[in-house]
Amino acid sequence: MTKYLLAATIGVLFILPVTAQSWIPVDKSPMDQIYYPVDYPSKKIRGTSEPLRMRVIYSRPARNNRKIFNSDIVPYGKVWRMGANEATEIQFFTAATIGGKKILPGRYTLYCIPTEKEWTFVVNKDTDAWGAFNYDAAKDVVRTSVPVEALKDPIEFLTIDFEKSGSTVNLAIEWDQKKASLPINF
Repeated sequence: MTKYLLAATIGVLFILPVTAQSWIPVDKSPMDQIYYPVDYPSKKIRGTSEPLRMRVIYSRPARNNRKIFNSDIVPYGKVWRMGANEATEIQFFTAATIGGKKILPGRYTLYCIPTEKEWTFVVNKDTDAWGAFNYDAAKDVVRTSVPVEALKDPIEFLTIDFEKSGSTVNLAIEWDQKKASLPINF
């Protein structure tokens, strides 16, 4: 009988920590990443000859029938982290040129200052930032402005994609009924 009691006690002691765990709730704005060339990891396995140029990591908030731009979510004229949670990160694996300025390989934070007619993209040396709360303009590597396009149909989740246009790769950001494209050259 003592053996059974001891075995039951040990069993309960192993089960208690499992049932007492508290997990972090699922994030409403999941993290995503995109490579250029698009789908690079899959292409690498298949033997692509095109080198990896860049990667963007960002969180994807949903519109949820809210007013996005010129609101508390994305105010005009203020630095925006281009997503939710951590600020958007861009990593260059080869040298690139943005707005006529050469960007060395490395990790950077990608911010944006949106207005109604144009967005100013900011590549900043400070990484691992939460939001844009501690943004420091002294660490900017480059700033360049691009026009904003109106979209006919709203985009529910913030989406970052790459569009090739000749020798230029456009980093396209779409959300709600807005789109802005940052030209990047390699």
